[in-house]
Amino acid sequence: MATKPISMSKLHSILRLKYSAKLSHREIARSLNISPGTVANYVKKANELGFNQWPIPEEQQQSSFLNTKLRRFSTRKKKYPTPDWLSINEDLKQHKLLTLQLVFDELLEKVGEPYYSYSHFCRAYKQWLGTQRLSMRQQHKGGEKLFVDYCGPTITITCPTTQEKRTAQVFVAVLGASNYTYAEATYSQQLEDWVMSHARCFEFLGGVPDVVIPDNLRSAVSKTCRYEPDLNPTYHQLAEYFNVAVIPARPYKPKDKSKAEVGVQIVERWIMARLRHQTFYSLAQLNHEIAKLLGVMNNKVMKQYQQSRKELFEQVDKNSLKPLPEQPYQYTQIKTVRVHIDYHVEIEKHYYSVPHQWVKKQLRAHITNQLVQLYHHDTLIAQHPRSNRLGGHTTQTHHMPKAHQKQHEQSPINLRSWALSIGDYTHQVIELLLNRKRHPEQAYRSCLGVLSLAKTYSTQRLEQACYRAISMNTTTLRSIKQILIKGLDQQPLPTQQTELEKPVKHINIRGTDYYH
Repeated sequence: MATKPISMSKLHSILRLKYSAKLSHREIARSLNISPGTVANYVKKANELGFNQWPIPEEQQQSSFLNTKLRRFSTRKKKYPTPDWLSINEDLKQHKLLTLQLVFDELLEKVGEPYYSYSHFCRAYKQWLGTQRLSMRQQHKGGEKLFVDYCGPTITITCPTTQEKRTAQVFVAVLGASNYTYAEATYSQQLEDWVMSHARCFEFLGGVPDVVIPDNLRSAVSKTCRYEPDLNPTYHQLAEYFNVAVIPARPYKPKDKSKAEVGVQIVERWIMARLRHQTFYSLAQLNHEIAKLLGVMNNKVMKQYQQSRKELFEQVDKNSLKPLPEQPYQYTQIKTVRVHIDYHVEIEKHYYSVPHQWVKKQLRAHITNQLVQLYHHDTLIAQHPRSNRLGGHTTQTHHMPKAHQKQHEQSPINLRSWALSIGDYTHQVIELLLNRKRHPEQAYRSCLGVLSLAKTYSTQRLEQACYRAISMNTTTLRSIKQILIKGLDQQPLPTQQTELEKPVKHINIRGTDYYH
């Protein structure tokens, strides 16, 4: 069958670009949106007829002349054998490194004669895909994508002692190529549950996919955007640890997460529906039942594939997954912290030191159950064992300025001297504050806060307030400040120990309970 002749303008353009611009056949084809073969055929015919220069001589520029000589030139399509598209599609799914270009090259070698162009081959493959089932249109290579989401319905867990009821969320993960599914229950969709469900899923699969595709829920994405959503820092750290890319599904694009939605629907109907009449008394008991039904579901033959999810996983996904890290994953909370003036950062009411050069700077804290690491961008600044002691300090001496290190013993002396200049009771309070801390520097702020009250209320009132604080055993900066604010330092104070032990009833005396 003859091909449709090209237009006169394109014919002129071929000759101009060939003989004037000196472009290659492939460059001409890209410029004019035609195949390189068409360009080659017309150039060859033009050479045979003497059209081998630009501009064309005037006597040969007439449209009728060119039409007669060139435009009616045509080629005939050769009928080539139709490729086995189904076999090609299966090969592309099983072998991640395989490309259509390589398949085309191998096909050329097999045919052993000129074949139609690569672009024609790609169009034909795309047309074939369009004739398949809708569920096959989104092609997934083995080990490439894992889709994750939560089921909508929840499962109730009852406390066996109090009969208090809690709801459990069901996490679902589906591999794109084989539909192999993982499911488990957690008490929430919060960050720690979300991240640890991923880690347990990778353990279940025995490997790590190239890409994880979550929905835009808050635990995964800090800031939603159609094009560049911001991942939660803790979730991003999980991705870096397992060397997996996270590409959140675009908002209002259900096809991006169709595998997850179908997987969720199957888990709801195949697992959760079967558990609706059971009563669960612990999360472990619930997950045990989910695991049993999940095994049955993954081994059930799917009608459209005539194979089970487990069989497809073994054939397509298993060998394509990346290996797991050598060490098990530890949940790592990541948060931004600011360095205080005393070169410490606060993490859950405990204070950790950093090099003094970072005062007033923002750092990124990586927090596990055993360790606290502090980073500036990607540089590790400080590292400490995790401590749960509320109000405590973990300080490394080399983090202090040199002046602080040299005056490590002198500074407490100066504070004591200042306190003595005010009075004995003030000195006792400062001594108590300094002795409470492992490093005296950790008490500097409290000591300075107490001593500075003399500027506001006078040294006499501060001394009286410290006496009352010692009498009531409430020697903290807050207590002393409250005594001065309320004028309690000016109230009569007991002078004998026996009077201290005996409560006195008076309208102006509140008693020790007032300060607690």
